Amino acid sequence: MTIGTKLAWDDTVLPFQLDASDIRGRVARLDGVLGGILEQHDYPPQVEALVAEMALLTALIGQTIKLRWKLSLQVQSKGAVRMIATDYYAPEVAGEPARIRAYASYDADRLTEAAPFAQVGEGYFAIMIDQGKGTTPYQGITPLTGESLSACAEAYFAQSEQLPTRFSLSFGKSSEPGVAEHWRAGGIMLQHMPKASPFVAQDGGSGDVLSAADLVDGAEGENWGRVNILLDTVEDLELIGPVVPPTDLLVRLFHEEQPRVFDAQAIRFGCTCSEERVRQSLSIYSAQDIEKMTTEDGVVTADCQFCSAHYELDPTTVGFEARDADGA
Repeated sequence: MTIGTKLAWDDTVLPFQLDASDIRGRVARLDGVLGGILEQHDYPPQVEALVAEMALLTALIGQTIKLRWKLSLQVQSKGAVRMIATDYYAPEVAGEPARIRAYASYDADRLTEAAPFAQVGEGYFAIMIDQGKGTTPYQGITPLTGESLSACAEAYFAQSEQLPTRFSLSFGKSSEPGVAEHWRAGGIMLQHMPKASPFVAQDGGSGDVLSAADLVDGAEGENWGRVNILLDTVEDLELIGPVVPPTDLLVRLFHEEQPRVFDAQAIRFGCTCSEERVRQSLSIYSAQDIEKMTTEDGVVTADCQFCSAHYELDPTTVGFEARDADGA
């Protein structure tokens, strides 16, 4: 049984702008990326769905960051799913694919048959941007709210960055005759283009957490409302594909808003773990500490939470009192 035919728009994010409404956005389609992420783990269905949604949000949001930057999304909760973490690595060079990785930690005995987001309890949603060495990473945090991770992301942009933002997502396992069951996801992100710095605090709002409706009024509010009504007409199969290309979807939804597309960004699953990074993480420990970490087989082991890579190291070659790998 085949995995499926690779489509030209699979694992891409297409940025666009609605010139008649002063609104920008992205259309994402994920296929092999989700397979690469989820096949590293044996998650229950509810956890798989949450990781798929988080990866799709990461792809849509991450496309905006600059070359060589890193974007991280994280959910911390008191629910059965304690953490969901994703990383988006922007390309080193324009034209190269971006990379995404993701993982979740959870208490299996606390999972229920309820909807995926019901497995997430009280907690927070965070976005972090790392611009590289010599810079201070940016971090914004908002409480978990709404009935989905996408609602939490919308609340984050309204509260932390004062940017009206809307997501429409669809994701799940695709089953076709003669094709192995596999995950697919698709979504659209809309964002009102800012008139000033997005990091200026504002007072008031509809409640404890700001919403997009609190941030626009007048003509801007009319434009935002009209485009959101158009987005409400999108169907799940249009978001996921494989029949409707992203460019055709934009014309279907927003032809009167004068959609203008830009170059698509390719995305791949990718992890940055390596033996060198493991050694760096262990460099803060003394020989005595390393001895406590050594197994009965005489090795220090480490597993990557993102890609499940397993490392076994000679304990004499790690830690700040270590000999080098050649025994010097």
